[in-house]
Amino acid sequence: MKCRWLLALSMLAAFVAPVAAHPQKHATLSDEEENKLRDAQDPGERIGIYLELEQVRLSKFESGRAAANDPKYDYESYFSALLTQYIELNDEMKDWIEGQYELGGDMRRGLKALLEQGPRQLEQLRAAQQNPDRYFSSYASSLQEAIDDLTDALDGASKAMNAQIKRFGELKREQKLEAQESKERAKEEKKRGKEEKKLRKREHKKGIPGAEDDDNH
Repeated sequence: MKCRWLLALSMLAAFVAPVAAHPQKHATLSDEEENKLRDAQDPGERIGIYLELEQVRLSKFESGRAAANDPKYDYESYFSALLTQYIELNDEMKDWIEGQYELGGDMRRGLKALLEQGPRQLEQLRAAQQNPDRYFSSYASSLQEAIDDLTDALDGASKAMNAQIKRFGELKREQKLEAQESKERAKEEKKRGKEEKKLRKREHKKGIPGAEDDDNH
C-alpha cells in the first residue's frame, strides 16, 4: 500500500485500486469517536478528526511510558495496542485521502493540519525510540512501523497538497478573501443600520405615525 499510495500521488493522477481491494483492520474506537468520524463528511474535516484521535493514542502512550512502574500492569500489551491503533487510524486516514483525491474533494484544510501536526507527532514517536524504557523490546517493531507509516503519510500529503493547490488555489488567499468579504459585509450592515436609524429620526420629526415606536425599539 505504501508504494502505491506515494506513486499515485507523485503522478498527480487518480488513486489506483479501490480501498476494498486491500482490506485493512479498522482501529478500535469508542462510540463517541465513531460518531465523530461519521459526522465529519467534509473532506478536510475528517482528516482533522483522524489527527485528533491519533494524538489521543500518542498522548496515552507517552504518559503511560512516563508512569510505567507498577509490575501488576501489562504495559507491554498496553503500549503495543496503542501503537497498533495509531497505525490503523493513520491507514484509515490515508484511505480517506485516497478516496477524496479520486473524487476531487477539497482537502486543503485537512492536509494543512496534517502537514503541521504530523511532524510534531513524528517527533514524539522518534523521541520514544531514542529513549527506550524497560518495555521497549515489546513494542519496538510497532513503534518503527508507526514512524514509517506517518512518514509515508506526510510524504503523500505534501504531494496531494501541491496538487490540490493547483486545482483549487492557495488556501491562504481564499481565507484572506473570506475574511475580507466578512469585513465588508459587517461594514455594509453597520452602514445600513446607521442609515435606517437616520431615516427613523427624520420620520419622527415629520410626525409619521409609528415612527416614534420604531425608534424606541
